Formats: sequence, C-alpha cells, structure tokens
Amino acid sequence: MANQDDDDDDDDIDINPFTMLLLTDQPEPKPDNDDSSKPHSSIEDHSPNQQQQHYLRSIDSTVLIRQLRSQGLSFQLWPAATSLFSLLDNHRSHPSSSPLTSSLSSPRRLRILELGSGTGLVGITAALTLSADVTLTDLPHVLPNLDFNAQANREVLTRHGGSVDVAALSWGDVDQMEALIGREYDLVLGSDVVYHDHLYDPLLRTLGFFLLGRTVFVMAHLRRWKKEAVFFKRAKKMFDVEVIHRDGPCDGSRVGVVVYCFSPKDKSHHWDDNVGLLS
Repeated sequence: MANQDDDDDDDDIDINPFTMLLLTDQPEPKPDNDDSSKPHSSIEDHSPNQQQQHYLRSIDSTVLIRQLRSQGLSFQLWPAATSLFSLLDNHRSHPSSSPLTSSLSSPRRLRILELGSGTGLVGITAALTLSADVTLTDLPHVLPNLDFNAQANREVLTRHGGSVDVAALSWGDVDQMEALIGREYDLVLGSDVVYHDHLYDPLLRTLGFFLLGRTVFVMAHLRRWKKEAVFFKRAKKMFDVEVIHRDGPCDGSRVGVVVYCFSPKDKSHHWDDNVGLLS
C-alpha cells in the first residue's frame, strides 16, 4: 500500500487540466464476446454530446453516460473518475486484493454519498458493483444531465440491486447538507474535486459534516497545481489522510491519479451547526 504524500512535492510543475482531459478521454474499442480479452473499462464514443458505453467486466454490463462538453467541465469525464471506475470494477472481481476493501466494509447495505458527481459515472458504478444505495450530488445546473444519466441506467441498476438518487449540494451549505439527512452515510466518494482554491474550505466543511464515526472519504485526484498542497495540509489537521492507490502516469504526463482515504482523527467528534466545524 502506497503512503508517500504527493501533495508535499514542491518540484512538480503546474499541469493544464484541459490538456489532461484531452489526454485521458480517448475512445477505446468495445469488448468482444471473449471474456479473456475484455478490458476492465472501455468507451464507445459516438460524438461529443452523445452517450458513451463504459463496460464493467465484473458484472458483464455497461454504464451509459452522456457528456455535454460544450456545457462546461462539470459535464465531461475527468481522469480520476475513470480511475475510480476501474478500481470499483476490479474490487467486485477481486475484493481480497482491492485497495478499496477496508473502506467498503460494512455490516449493512452500503449507503454512499458522492460529492461533485458531474456525469455520475463513479456513483452509478458504485451502485452497480457494490449493490449500494448512492446519492449523486452537484450544483443545481448540473442536475438535469446527472438525472438523465441516472435514468439511462435505471434498468441495469435494478438488475444488479443498486439504487441511485440525485440531489443538489453546494459544498458548505448547511441547509442543503441537512436536507440530505447525511450523517448516516457509510462512505463518501469524490473524483477530481480539488481544483479551485476558493472551494477548499467549503469542501473541507462538507467533509467535516459527513465524516462522522466510521464514515470515510475516498477521493481520486490528479494533481495539476502546486497550490493544491494547501488543501491537503488543511485536510490533515482534520482527518487522517492515507494514499491507498496510485495509477501510473497518464499518457503525455509524468503524473498519475492518486486515490486517498480520509477518516476522522477522533471518531467522537460531532458537527457543530453554530460554528461549522468539528468539535
């Protein structure tokens, strides 16, 4: 298990996030009927604004996702989402060797909250591969496409015992967090959610609200800017932060996606509505 902190390496150069989107969003051929040749994830891309098929080898099913690239970054896939997609697929097939196993242990049916869901690929995949109840969240203007993707996968979700619902969540908004009746989620997921520095504190306040008791946050992240180290330094004051997986460098880059697990330092902490901090 990897444990070296990427966020403390000040020698890394800044990376253009738009370049990384282009590098990792290349279509792959749809798998044939030979199980031995099926990759863990593949994409059939008809056009920038049509549905793509993402193949899950572990359950021999596809996830349908519509990207609307012309609408902005929230409407397209980021590299870390495809990394979590593959990890969840592998976990379903090989749980004993999966880096996600310790984070996914629960005596009951998993209840999962995804932050900044975007297209919903990660949350829908979690519902499918874990037969879990997943709440996908994002800003209000993202929800119509997010709901479209949830509905597009309704049949396959029912077949594999998963469920998905969609809700608005602006990070740090206590009213919206309260409306989710959170506090009882077993797991919080996020992929490529650390980008704008003005969102670092709202994201940490949101994590402080939901990460209570044994609830953990699994986050896939592709580093782009040196300033992201600020987020991790603040996070480590509130949570135990561990690297649980590393991907190799993306094509055309010397960095790859890193998956972290955040857990509360003190499981007796609770949310204080008056100050918006753990106390």
